[in-house]
Amino acid sequence: MTALLVLYMTQQLLQPGHISHILGFGPFRAVIQSVFGRLSPLALASQIFGLYSGFVYFTPVFGGLLADRLLGRRAAIVIGAVLMSAGHIAMAFDASFLLALLLLILGCGLLKGNISAQVGSLYPEHDSEGRTRGFAIFSIGINVGATAGPILCGLLAQLYGWHAGFGLAGLLMLCALATYLAGYRYLPEAGQSQRKVHPPLHPGDARVIVALVIVMALTMFQSVAYYQNTNVALLWIDKHVGLNFLGFHIPVAWFNSIDPLASIVFVPPLLALWHRQPGMASEGSELQKIAVGAFITALANLLLVVACLVSNRTPGIIPFIYDVLLGIGFLYYWPTLLALVSRAAPQAVKATLMGTVFLSLFIANITIGWLGRFYAPLTPAGFWALNVAIAAVGGLLTWLMRAPLERNLRQHGVN
Repeated sequence: MTALLVLYMTQQLLQPGHISHILGFGPFRAVIQSVFGRLSPLALASQIFGLYSGFVYFTPVFGGLLADRLLGRRAAIVIGAVLMSAGHIAMAFDASFLLALLLLILGCGLLKGNISAQVGSLYPEHDSEGRTRGFAIFSIGINVGATAGPILCGLLAQLYGWHAGFGLAGLLMLCALATYLAGYRYLPEAGQSQRKVHPPLHPGDARVIVALVIVMALTMFQSVAYYQNTNVALLWIDKHVGLNFLGFHIPVAWFNSIDPLASIVFVPPLLALWHRQPGMASEGSELQKIAVGAFITALANLLLVVACLVSNRTPGIIPFIYDVLLGIGFLYYWPTLLALVSRAAPQAVKATLMGTVFLSLFIANITIGWLGRFYAPLTPAGFWALNVAIAAVGGLLTWLMRAPLERNLRQHGVN
């Protein structure tokens, strides 16, 4: 759905004849502009996207708390999936646009962190390498949908209109819920009480939590540069990339299928590479991988800088390679971060910290929406150079801080 959102807002929803149909949009726009100043239609669309995608990653903190203390993970995930389905279907109508965003934000809050915590429960606490591989495999499942979604929904939107694409996303979410319920019995927690009493936190746990929060904060840099591919990058492709191929106009949304496809294709070779790399102690390999992911993300954005400087009309192969590099960078940093937190977080706050991981994406996406206003003033080349610098700074900081962070985790029983 996110592959359609910015294009939908800039090309239809925020245009005259449509914007007046959105219930409550006048007060909503007034609040946004009171905080961020007067915004052009492009900047407004970018800011709305940033707020939406940011809050999608903010609410998992509270979803984890609810699962830990009240609902249990299974109930939280089911409620979240139902809310998300309703949100996708509400997106099929102009009038319910803001309601749709709210439903999606709340649904993601209940689903994202808790389903990741369930993946972590499949592995013993000491099996850090197996857990990292497990989350890489888990990302394949996510990225199958992230690959097929923009292709199916983007094509449907091009042929039959935006609302048809959004409606299909809602139906696919219901299929996902049915799949989860059918397979739930295979999880270790099936048949167990969902509201467990966890042991209290110990003094050493606080230092582990602080170390994990620092790692989460370091990944925000590359998240800013990575997730521009669902925001300003789509607008850049629409205006500056040749999209006609043998008489067929390639839907812009299809480019959002490339990086998740790369995240599927490159899982086996990367797992083999990581297994064979010499001198990579299990404690250190996680932060090293996160740093490498940041540098790869910087390289992807550097490719766009070069393309913008060379020509005002870029061949489609350039954003294709850009998204492939982003997909590889994603594999290096995001599954690794989830595995690290799932392994190292104290049991009493494991689901809560799994939700807190997504808080880093909340801040990153709010930043992405804010940065969108600089796209026109900086020119495309300057804008992508800014994203190169952001990702590179994140990689450098992670590389410099990895030793003390790893040492802190080791000293407090995280192996």
